[in-house]
Amino acid sequence: MESVFVELSYMIILAMVVCGFIRLIRQPLIIGYLLTGLIASFLNVNPTNETIISLSHIGIALLLFVVGLGLNPKIIKDLGKPSLVTGIGQFALATLLGYGVCTFFGFSVTAALYISVALAFSSTIVVMKILSDKNDTGTLYGYLSIGYLIIQDLIVILILMVITSFSRVGNVMEIAFETILKGSGLIVGIFLIGYYILPKVTAAVAKSQEYLLLFSLGWCFLLSMLFHYMNFSVEIGALLAGITLALSPYRYEISSKMRPIRDFFIILFFIAIGSQIILEDVIPYLLPIFVFSAFVIFINPLIVTSLLGFLGYTKRTSFMTGITSGQISEFSLIMISLGVAAGHLAPEILSVVTVIGFITISISTYIMLYSNNIYNYLSKYLSIFERAGKRIDSQNRFKEDDYDVILFGYNRIGYDILDSIQKIKKKYLVVDYDPVIIRKLSKDGMNCRYGDANDYELLDDLKLSKAKMFVSTIPDSDTTLMLISKIRESNKDAIIIVVSHQIDEAMKLYHKGATYVLMPHLLGGTRASMMIEEYGLDINKFLKEKLHHIDNLNHRRDVGHNKPRHERKS
Repeated sequence: MESVFVELSYMIILAMVVCGFIRLIRQPLIIGYLLTGLIASFLNVNPTNETIISLSHIGIALLLFVVGLGLNPKIIKDLGKPSLVTGIGQFALATLLGYGVCTFFGFSVTAALYISVALAFSSTIVVMKILSDKNDTGTLYGYLSIGYLIIQDLIVILILMVITSFSRVGNVMEIAFETILKGSGLIVGIFLIGYYILPKVTAAVAKSQEYLLLFSLGWCFLLSMLFHYMNFSVEIGALLAGITLALSPYRYEISSKMRPIRDFFIILFFIAIGSQIILEDVIPYLLPIFVFSAFVIFINPLIVTSLLGFLGYTKRTSFMTGITSGQISEFSLIMISLGVAAGHLAPEILSVVTVIGFITISISTYIMLYSNNIYNYLSKYLSIFERAGKRIDSQNRFKEDDYDVILFGYNRIGYDILDSIQKIKKKYLVVDYDPVIIRKLSKDGMNCRYGDANDYELLDDLKLSKAKMFVSTIPDSDTTLMLISKIRESNKDAIIIVVSHQIDEAMKLYHKGATYVLMPHLLGGTRASMMIEEYGLDINKFLKEKLHHIDNLNHRRDVGHNKPRHERKS
């Protein structure tokens, strides 16, 4: 037990030092986790104890459970066609092309099949983390990315079931048929329980927050154990446990409770990726590794972008969704590990695929973080991915007109601001990147347009020089600074109201040209102080204000303002 503690301590301390440096140079911490594992491998301090290995398997299971909590199957209902076409189409085309590249390099049929399938899957963990960090989970490209990832995860679940079943002795066709039949029945049964029974159970359990966490963990381990005894992977059971709880209205509370555990095991997962690399196994495969990595980073996004363009999405939506596919999945590594354990693959294949994972995750992290800048640079070359005619994602209700006020971001703050704009009877246009919001506004007869404030082409199309007021509820400081700069280039006299959560950032926004900066976390204190000055110690006036506030809160809850977006990161 002491050796386990010592080995784990070495890893965490090393991660602390490496990630401290990465943080200092303002790079993504995922890069630090991967470098930690690589350095640990060089220093020979990576865990080898069997208990540590078992702990890592539990860690992956818990990690996939948290991932499953963020993969609400209802998203497929809203984006069924593009999710299915993109998820299945990208997997099929990437596997076919990847298989051809593998055979070109002389890999055996079995190895080529495993590697090509591994190259086709994208990482749910990496994509969800970057989307959450960028607060883009509510964008159309975020919905599309999550949609095709869910489809891929369902495909890989079936593949992992088949691989784990093939480790048994017997007729291959009988095993395959039994696996598909048993696995399909198990999945259908679990989803029926998750849809009809679990919401009622969690409603009763949620009365105690501590027991809600214990119940969630118990459900995770129950399904993991069930899949283990059915000769399937425990990771599959954990993922499905998360997906079924994702149907619960308490998924945000569960995810919030699990977040510290998730963050810890995310560190261990990426460290494990780096620590699995054995240089002696990798050196003979340097050229294939380079080609496979380029395939994942460039060809996978190209396939997704082309498929979405064919379906009628704009080049921006297609491109932004496509680049989320530029890394291999955590399931790819699990699948290769199972292939090695089953005797289907040579051990060095695991090191090869791990290096590909290290390279593609590292590079795609930067590409996703700076996707807006990359798109603005490549935009003029991407028109080939657009079909003629109306775009699917142009669910707008607006006329080409000169608007008095343009509101960027219809969320909780924008809701009240739009109400005031309507009261003063000024022509307005709401711009939001959440297709659900745009669909609702359009249905309610409001002037709205789908779009992202980071899109230069959109801003050029909005006639910024004509409007008299711009209001932005966008919390990202860099986006807001860019927006102010773009407005001031053509409109020196407009009123610009923006949002900030940091005093230093607010001062930068004022210096850039903002007319007024809203700071939501300070508004509550300001409002309370005004009430005290106005009402004094008159309890009747406070009670009247209370009733008005309760009515407003009930209405806000009805329209979906129950939780701030930043708390909904999974």
